[in-house]
Amino acid sequence: MTTTRRAFGTLAAGAALAALAPATGASATPGHRRLIAHDNFRHGLGQWAVELEKGGTVTAARGVLESDVPAGATIWFRKRLEGPYAIEYTAVPVSEGGVNDRVSDLNNFWNATDVRSPDDLFATRRGGALAEYDCLTTYYSGYGANYNTTTRLRRYVGEAGVRPLVYDYTQPLLAANEPHRVRIVSRGSAQRWWVNGTLVFDHTDPEPYTRGHFAFRTTWSHFRFSDFRVWRLSPQHP
Repeated sequence: MTTTRRAFGTLAAGAALAALAPATGASATPGHRRLIAHDNFRHGLGQWAVELEKGGTVTAARGVLESDVPAGATIWFRKRLEGPYAIEYTAVPVSEGGVNDRVSDLNNFWNATDVRSPDDLFATRRGGALAEYDCLTTYYSGYGANYNTTTRLRRYVGEAGVRPLVYDYTQPLLAANEPHRVRIVSRGSAQRWWVNGTLVFDHTDPEPYTRGHFAFRTTWSHFRFSDFRVWRLSPQHP
């Protein structure tokens, strides 16, 4: 796959497209979308499966899913999703002096399938280290990764050591202790990822992944997630 490397500021088309589906979801009227899954994070981790590389804590209570981890962490939504859909959530990168309060790596997997157990993502054990996810076919966004210096989109192909890079930016990046309202749209060949109403990734995939699992992914960081929603989108709606 050809690697696209360019500054985020050159993605002029993204600004125009962002108006079609901001992270708040205000663009979608009730006739165009239907809520199919959500978690208010008040009743524990029953809807989630947690994979940790070196321990740490992941909890869901009082409206917040909190991840405070010293190494790799993947938090899978157990329900398998199929497009067209939109995922929305809010993430706050915590910087309050804690040992894991490194502002970095607001990452996601979506439409993920494990090639070793394609009918059941959770039939194969993984330990949270990033290399263990090479067995997936999935989209992977890394927002503010590498000590908050890069923002990238990859398309995993299920082969060890192969993580094709689609976009590689040096901005936008994370802002400590600020809400980041994320919206992911998967609609056939179109895979899009917004933050705070700005379109960051706009990928048209000729051989798209259209179903699979979503996850929060991070490493050595402290995040607070809230307002998780998944919407079924009508095929006709932008």
